[in-house]
Amino acid sequence: MKVLILAGGFGTRLSEETTIRPKPMVEVGGHPILWHIMKHYSYHGFNEFVVLGGYKVEFIRNYFLNYTKSSSDFTVDLSTGELVWQRHNAEPWKVTVLDTGLNSMTGGRIKRAKEIVGYEPFCLTYGDGVSDVDIANLVDFHKKKGLACTVTAVVPPGRFGVLAFDKTGERVEAFREKDQEDVGLINGGFFVCEPSVFDLIEGDDAVWEQEPLEQLVKGGQLSAFRHRGFWQAMDTLRDRHYLEKLWESGKAPWALWR
Repeated sequence: MKVLILAGGFGTRLSEETTIRPKPMVEVGGHPILWHIMKHYSYHGFNEFVVLGGYKVEFIRNYFLNYTKSSSDFTVDLSTGELVWQRHNAEPWKVTVLDTGLNSMTGGRIKRAKEIVGYEPFCLTYGDGVSDVDIANLVDFHKKKGLACTVTAVVPPGRFGVLAFDKTGERVEAFREKDQEDVGLINGGFFVCEPSVFDLIEGDDAVWEQEPLEQLVKGGQLSAFRHRGFWQAMDTLRDRHYLEKLWESGKAPWALWR
């Protein structure tokens, strides 16, 4: 199952870092947060990624093109050009980097991956948030529910879009922006989608969190996987410092592979 990662936004709320690089390439513990997300999926056995780039996509391209060179020891014979890897640190990943357009919205970026995904279910998440959610259990839950899409519902650390559930607590009945009176769980990303969701996205201007998700809700096709463990988005410099502190402690909750 392929994993789509939204990595093309401008990241304006983290402008201290994103003036020179896309937000998914901002580092925590010496690695881009994108790497942390991919390591998490890989820990659960998901190793095929489609990175949906846009803003400064060349940083993402260069990172993966030079990944082996920058993370491994080697000996090079300058007279012949022969290269011998002494310590070859390779991830079991197959990575596709797509330029989905500078100004495309989240839905538009997803739509542009349709041909690569094909007619198979896929995972989808944001390129700026980490969690200890059990991806394998999430996918199993999605398959059992048999709906078009599953969203991971998490405890909110701040203001995000609110999910309202039916009596079973496993189907979403409403999706809207949170206000100060709200309490409950929010959209934490980490979606599992059937390929039919592509038909709900009209073009580059479509916002995944608006009409496509709203149509899924109206059709009773959005299920909720409740996760009450760790979840944190990196929206601001303060968020980055918080994640950095957790990593340096050696007890980062999302880093299950360490």
